[in-house]
Amino acid sequence: MNDPEKSDNTAFADEKELSPEATAAIGKARRSAGFAMGIMLLGFMAVGFAIVYRVMRDAPPPTIAASVIVPAGSEVLSSLTVDGTIQVTYRAGGAVMLAVFDSKTGELRQSTEIATQ
Repeated sequence: MNDPEKSDNTAFADEKELSPEATAAIGKARRSAGFAMGIMLLGFMAVGFAIVYRVMRDAPPPTIAASVIVPAGSEVLSSLTVDGTIQVTYRAGGAVMLAVFDSKTGELRQSTEIATQ
């Protein structure tokens, strides 16, 4: 409440116009605080990125079947892993075959004969 005996009609006695020097000092303090907060935000982001990188880098490798079974007496020509599969090219008798195995279980998914014309 306002004191009725006061001659001015201000709500607060400390609300006065600031001098140009005080205004400049407050502006400089605000810029310094904004700069410090920006640097701190960049630091927090860098720490967050480092944590995510470490967690993703140290993730265990995908599991791969210990063995796959090709017919007895066949000669393996090549093998590779692609998109969750193990692809084995082998020669059985006179035919060249491509066998596609599941990389997690080692189960045969598909077998195809490769023929020449």
